[in-house]
Amino acid sequence: MAMFIKQAAVFFGILLLFCYASVLATTKPHIYFFYGKGCPHCANVERYFQSEDIYSRYSIDAREVYFDHDNATLFTNLMNRLSVPQDQRGVPAVVMGDTLLSGDKPIIEQFVATADKYVQQDIDSIVDKSTAPVNQQQPKITLFAVVAGSIVDAINPCAFAVLIILMSTILVTGAKKRALYTGLSFTLSIFISYFLMGLGLYQAFGTGIFIHFIYQFIGWLALILGLLNLKDYFWYGKGVLMEVPLSWRPQLKKLITSITDPLGAFFIGFLVSLFLLPCTSGPYIVILSMLAKQTYRIQALSYLLLYNLIFITPMILITLAVYLGYSPKKIEEIRQKHLRTVHLIGGIILLLIGSALIMQWL
Repeated sequence: MAMFIKQAAVFFGILLLFCYASVLATTKPHIYFFYGKGCPHCANVERYFQSEDIYSRYSIDAREVYFDHDNATLFTNLMNRLSVPQDQRGVPAVVMGDTLLSGDKPIIEQFVATADKYVQQDIDSIVDKSTAPVNQQQPKITLFAVVAGSIVDAINPCAFAVLIILMSTILVTGAKKRALYTGLSFTLSIFISYFLMGLGLYQAFGTGIFIHFIYQFIGWLALILGLLNLKDYFWYGKGVLMEVPLSWRPQLKKLITSITDPLGAFFIGFLVSLFLLPCTSGPYIVILSMLAKQTYRIQALSYLLLYNLIFITPMILITLAVYLGYSPKKIEEIRQKHLRTVHLIGGIILLLIGSALIMQWL
C-alpha cells in the first residue's frame, strides 16, 4: 500500500513538473516568410527567392501555415501584434519587425529594399520587440482560463455520481483495499481517455489559419452552455439538462456496478468516459479552442496535463475519503444538496470565458 502511494505521488509529481517546466522562449530569425502548400501566389514568391538567391543573402524563417499548427499560431500572433484586420490576413506574407509585405507582387517588388533597410537597424532591439508578444501573449489570462475551466469540469456532478456508485459497489464486498485500487484505477483511466480526446480536439481546432472563426463559434457555444447551467440552477430538470441524459443513466449504472476489480475499472473507465462526455465536454472544448489559437504544442500539452490533473483531483479525494471510512451515501447526500450550486458556479464561469473569447480578451 505504501509503495503504491509513493509510486502514484511520483507519477503525478512528474506530470506537474512537466506542466510548469514548459518554456518556449526561443530566439527567432529576423525575417518571417509565411506560405501555404498549394498556394500559387506563395509558389511565385518561392521561385523569386530561389532565382535571386534570397535565402543565402538574408536570414529568413520560412513557415508553412496551412498544415502546421505552431506556424499558424505564430502567424496569428504576429498579425495580432501588427493589428492586421482579419480579412487582410493571408499568405504569402513577409514580416520584418513592424513591417508587413502581403501578396506575391508586393513581396517580389519590395523585398530587397525593405530587407536591406531592416537589417541596418538595431538587431537586438528588433528581436526583443518582435518576439516577446509572440511567445508571451496573455499567458496569465490563459492560465487563469485553463484553471477556471478545469475547476468547472472537476466539480461537475456527473463525475462525482459515477465514482460514488463505483465505490459503493465495491465496498459492499467488504474489500476496502480493492475498493481503493479500483477507484484509483478508474480515475487513471478517465485521466488517460480525456487527455487523449483533448489531444485530438486540440489538433483538429489548430488546423490551418482560420482558428479565429472557430474561436468565435466556441465563444458563443460557451455562452449557450453557461446559460443552460444557469437554467439548471433556477429550473433544474426543465428542458435540456447539463448532466448525463436521464435515458442513459440505467445503462450507465448497470455498467458501473459490473466492476469488481481494478483491471475491470480501468477498461470500463474508457467506456464510462463516453457517457460523461456530453456532460463534461463544454468547458473542455472551450479551453481546447483557446489553446489551439494562443499556444504552441509543448505549452498546450502542459496546459492540457494541468487541466486533466485538476479534473481528476476530486475523484482521487473521494476515493481516499471512502477508503478512510467516509460513507459514500453521505458523499452522495452532499452532492445532491449542492447540485444546483455547482451548476450556478459552472454557468457563471462559462459565461465569463465565453464573453472574453468573443471580445478577444483571451
